[in-house]
Parts: sequence; structure tokens; C-alpha cells
Amino acid sequence: MLVGAWNVINGILHDIFVLRSEFGKEFNRELLRLLMDGHILITCGVIQIACFTGIRENSHWAYMITGITCLSLLVYCAMIWKFLKSFATLILNAVLLITLAVVFFN
Repeated sequence: MLVGAWNVINGILHDIFVLRSEFGKEFNRELLRLLMDGHILITCGVIQIACFTGIRENSHWAYMITGITCLSLLVYCAMIWKFLKSFATLILNAVLLITLAVVFFN
């Protein structure tokens, strides 16, 4: 739940700052790309939050879906690493993924 909330909040803040920057003054391909970065964070975070109840009930589908969102965000962090070193998002999602795997396989 905490990691999902972190991702949603950061996605919303990202979009707000992008829209308030020079990029937000004109709708073009660069603005759309930057807004999609926020959208990725928001979408994965909402899915992680939605799976929280399933994880508490030990539902296999919730572990799998949350793991997929973690992997997606780890790939996202790797892709933007040259431009933005998002340590907190990387660490939180890596820890969540490892925790999911340990709990799932035990």
C-alpha cells in the first residue's frame, strides 16, 4: 500500500511540475512523453494499491500483478536513469518485489 501510494503521489507531482514548466506551455510530442512518465507511475501505483487486499488474503493473482508492476517500474527507472536517478522509487519497488517473492514462495 505504501509503495503504491508513493508511486501515485510522485506521478501526480511529476505531471503538475511538467505542466507548470516550459514544457507545459505547448501541447507537443515532448509534453506528451513527459506526461506519460507520470501516467506510468500513477497507473502502477493504483494497481499496487488495488492489489493490497488480495495480498493480505494471500491471493496468488495479487502477488503476480503487483510483481509485474514492480518489474515494470524497475525497467522504467533503468530507462530514465541517465536523466533522473530515482533512487527512492527504484529501492521501494525492488524491496517490494523481493518481499513479494519471499512471502509468495514461503
